[in-house]
Amino acid sequence: MLALAGLTIATPVAAQSKHSLRDALFGDRAAAEARKAPPPPVARYVSDGGGAFVLDRATSTTLLKFENSSEVWVLSPHAGPRGDVIYKNELGEPVLRATKLGGMTLFTADRPAGAAAALMGRAPTIQPPAFITPNALFQRMLQAADRASRAARHRVSFETVQDARPETSVLVAECANVTAEAFERMARNGDRSLLNRIGRVLLAEGRKPGAAIKDDALIVTYAAGKGLAGRPSSDRIIKVVDK
Repeated sequence: MLALAGLTIATPVAAQSKHSLRDALFGDRAAAEARKAPPPPVARYVSDGGGAFVLDRATSTTLLKFENSSEVWVLSPHAGPRGDVIYKNELGEPVLRATKLGGMTLFTADRPAGAAAALMGRAPTIQPPAFITPNALFQRMLQAADRASRAARHRVSFETVQDARPETSVLVAECANVTAEAFERMARNGDRSLLNRIGRVLLAEGRKPGAAIKDDALIVTYAAGKGLAGRPSSDRIIKVVDK
């Protein structure tokens, strides 16, 4: 009903219903999308499969860390269809897909077609420190050697080819960590026999990150000045050992 200059005019019921239906179907949803805040730069997500991870997009280097792993993955963004962003690992494999409306899909070996991931809220950063102390580096290498030795079921030593400098200390520690992670993943997957020939892990500075096997040594190379992208992932190390 509308009142105008003392007159009352009836509004057709059909028109009211039409507008109410349109508002119910589209108006609230459109308004909600318009008001929807972008995800935090560092956020925690949980996938349909129950796996949780932290995605850190606070800097130009996108990082991801699963809660059941010590490895931090470096991802590179690529334009996808319909405005999506596909985040890939160093081997060029898709890990995440982010839609322009904020949806997130996680791709794993168990769910290669993807599993929806729900935003749970803010999370602490997973960016590494600028450097670590010599004692902290020594402890990290001891821990990595112990993890790798247990996975391989024989002693595996970890050594540095060059002395670590303050600006390379984090990379050396990260190389040790991802190598131990690779050993543990291979052991869990039943590939322990591939580790029989490795008795030493040599951490060496080079022009680009990588890994190679020479005699009984696994040589893991890191490149200074590239942040965490300056060391190989456990995926790349496994690919080398599995040749």
